[in-house]
Amino acid sequence: MFLTISTTGSPRRPATDLGFLLHKHPDKAQAFSTSHGTAHVFYPEASAERCTAALLLEVDPVALVRRGRGKGRGGAPDSALAQYVNDRPYAASSLLSVAMSTVFASALRGVCAALPERAAEPLPLRIEVPALPARGGAELVRALFGPLGWTSVDAEPIALDERFPGWGDSRYVRLVLEGELRLSDALRHLYVLLPVLDDAKHYWVTPDEVDKLLRAGEGWLADHPEHQLIAGRYLSRRWSLTREAMERLELVRLAEADDLDVEDVDNAVEDVDDTAEDVDDTAEDVDDTADGSAPVPTGEAGPRKPVPLADQRREAILAALRAAGASRVLDLGCGQGRLVRALLDDARFTDIVGVDVSVRALTVAARRLRLERMGERQAGRVKLMQGSLTYTDKRLKGYDAAVLCEVVEHLDLPRLPALEYAVFGSARPATVIVTTPNVEYNVRWETLPAGHTRHGDHRFEWTRAEFRDWARRTGERHGYGVEFVPVGPDDPEVGPPTQMAVFTLTTTKEEKAA
Repeated sequence: MFLTISTTGSPRRPATDLGFLLHKHPDKAQAFSTSHGTAHVFYPEASAERCTAALLLEVDPVALVRRGRGKGRGGAPDSALAQYVNDRPYAASSLLSVAMSTVFASALRGVCAALPERAAEPLPLRIEVPALPARGGAELVRALFGPLGWTSVDAEPIALDERFPGWGDSRYVRLVLEGELRLSDALRHLYVLLPVLDDAKHYWVTPDEVDKLLRAGEGWLADHPEHQLIAGRYLSRRWSLTREAMERLELVRLAEADDLDVEDVDNAVEDVDDTAEDVDDTAEDVDDTADGSAPVPTGEAGPRKPVPLADQRREAILAALRAAGASRVLDLGCGQGRLVRALLDDARFTDIVGVDVSVRALTVAARRLRLERMGERQAGRVKLMQGSLTYTDKRLKGYDAAVLCEVVEHLDLPRLPALEYAVFGSARPATVIVTTPNVEYNVRWETLPAGHTRHGDHRFEWTRAEFRDWARRTGERHGYGVEFVPVGPDDPEVGPPTQMAVFTLTTTKEEKAA
């Protein structure tokens, strides 16, 4: 199993700097033990003008069978003979990727204490892999490496037998990559894509492989046109792991689009005990059982427990959905799934979709809803999916109603028009229900300091006039009528703690365009 990395240079910036970047001296031939054989690193040529480093992996076939029994093609052969007669010692695969991560660990991370500036800048590189299994052929090789900045991706099919041209080509190609890239990026491309093209791994794929994939794919995988194929093959088609990888890649893409850290995007869940049934789905509900509760009636049994504002809000939403005759409902910004659970309790809601940008929130929601233990009929009514409400999403079209429960105030105001278009302009459900805090009511919260919002993540909180002005303008722009409903005690001076707008579609997209 063989791989060469070549670069060119000049007397001022000699090509032999490659030795510093790989942490392997050009004047030495070195050997390293791996779990399946021995990796050799040597330099066929090393001058100021041109330098080539070679990685040769000698695989021990017996060790491969013993260590990999039942794991991948090397250990799960089609016949007993295939254990000892196969391509594993000769064709680039996950074995070579593991050897690279062992021998060139620092280079993969882009670390070079001696020449940090060289490690951070592109080099003229030429990488050759004489025998690369390519399930998908040369076209797939070009589709995988082409979008990554390589100026030339040459995947030459290898004939089954040159003496018998009629037999056609094998599934192997000779790969030559040329371009100006950082060495660490080039190595990470190979580390991920060699086993992807081989479409097999010599070891059992565990959940930590998702972390390995995302680390190696940082900066390029999230935006790769074939990222789903790459994730599926790299994770040996273990769909639960692939789904996790795709969700995390979507967070990376959204964070990059908004110039944020991933942690700032996936922030919908506080660090609380998510198994406690009395923990509410949004942080602003923490104080909802105080002054915003319903009046406390008394009777023979004594005072009744106040009704939390969160429960009153859900009941108001459910009543509006029933009045609209909705059966297919979107819960946009579903958080930990409290409203989804309330919708499931009512048989009239036959198709319920919870959408949230936070993977953590969706994980908690799935656990609280007990989706894995839910009966087939009930499970067929509900679906949780990741998505950003500021991007149009064709999956959200065709529903009777959409709910934005305590969501809009978590957006920066400049991002609000994007949400408006995604929901009212693109998805266009017949009914849209929006709830948001009434900032005028905040003076009634004894525990809320003056001038503070109800939650630290709120970017704004509207007065009743501001909310009504926004709702009317949004409705007019997109062809919706709107009515307003108070939620919670309606104070004669400051209004209710929560304000709700119910939008009803009055103009179709075609009529509006006309």
